[in-house]
Amino acid sequence: MSASSNPDAAQRRVMNTAMKAELLDAETELMLARAWRDDGDEQALHRLVNAYMRLAIAMASKYRRYGASMNDLVQEAGVGLMKAASKFDPDRGVRFSTYAVWWIKASIQDYVMRNWSLVRTGSTSSQKALFFNMRRVRARLEREMGQDFSDGTPVQVREKIAEEIGAPLRDVEMMEARLAGPDFSLNATQSVDEGREWVETIEDDGETPDESVSRRSDTATARTWIVAAMKALTDREQLIIRERKLRESPRTLEALGDQLGLSKERVRQLEAQALRKMRNALESRVGSAANELAAGI
Repeated sequence: MSASSNPDAAQRRVMNTAMKAELLDAETELMLARAWRDDGDEQALHRLVNAYMRLAIAMASKYRRYGASMNDLVQEAGVGLMKAASKFDPDRGVRFSTYAVWWIKASIQDYVMRNWSLVRTGSTSSQKALFFNMRRVRARLEREMGQDFSDGTPVQVREKIAEEIGAPLRDVEMMEARLAGPDFSLNATQSVDEGREWVETIEDDGETPDESVSRRSDTATARTWIVAAMKALTDREQLIIRERKLRESPRTLEALGDQLGLSKERVRQLEAQALRKMRNALESRVGSAANELAAGI
């Protein structure tokens, strides 16, 4: 196997390059950041990013316990470092390393959460804080209280976790369930005796055959009613209704006004007049059964 196809070899090369990169003083860092921001100098960007790749690698190593490969974590850390370089304002008086830490951390954490489970673990800031801190806080509370919560976390402890991390109690309960165990396959059998898979017990929330037939019948009836109601309109009114109400992308009053040689306000008046005619035609033809359809026109 060639070195280029070996992930471990590639990772070692990245780390070796990072360890040999130059250490930037504040003045050089400021010069490189301005050259990239003001002139799009890619060589300046390359020097800036390479100089802080060792920081990205150090931060990535802290997340290995979540099961992701170090190679993937380093790549995500590099993505965060590039984002930081693209958004960094050197005139704010902050060192690039200080600014980059947030972007590197955010990129790594997003990657970890996306790949932790087939089911989305969480996306809000409170859910992210819980994912990375709840176990640590709960372990500390176990030590302080001299109790083991492996059989279930008491409500008062969940409330303390929520208070310390600054998250809603419902998010604590949700995250505790998500972190309790690995994903469960829907193709697993419910029991040895039955042999039925769990996926077979999931209710289909789609249309039933009866609902589908009923919907098609109602649609056909409504179409017939609308066609009949349109006959009560003049040719110009029919054109306005077709263009304003029956097209997938309705035309504007101004566009219709240009076509008909009318003002936008006059087209609006004709549209309202046509809709009243259609409602009257529908109500006189099919009575109360058409009230809901007439109200939507």
